[in-house]
Amino acid sequence: MYYIQKSFEISASHHLKLNYSSKCTQVHGHNWHVTVYCKARKLNENGMVADFGHIKQLIHGRLDHQDINQVLPFNPTAENIARWIVDEVPNCYKAVVQESDNNIAWYEKDDDESK
Repeated sequence: MYYIQKSFEISASHHLKLNYSSKCTQVHGHNWHVTVYCKARKLNENGMVADFGHIKQLIHGRLDHQDINQVLPFNPTAENIARWIVDEVPNCYKAVVQESDNNIAWYEKDDDESK
């Protein structure tokens, strides 16, 4: 099995839709640190699991310096963004989204989802 990881930063604003009172329901911004993990049993015709630049373009290119609520059709929690990344990037099995030093979320496909 071949593995790669791509890390980058996204600067963007968002607000959360919550069923309780929270300062996070107000528009605010983060400098998210994102790490994308991909794997493949066989390399593609270019000898890669995935192109690092393509991964960055798929995610960073769509979210950086945006109001994420205007881009994504769901409540943009770090958890939901991590799941979206896994679904968007070919061969991706895990994504880690760090919205601040102490707040990190990730989504990882389990074995049943990979089949």
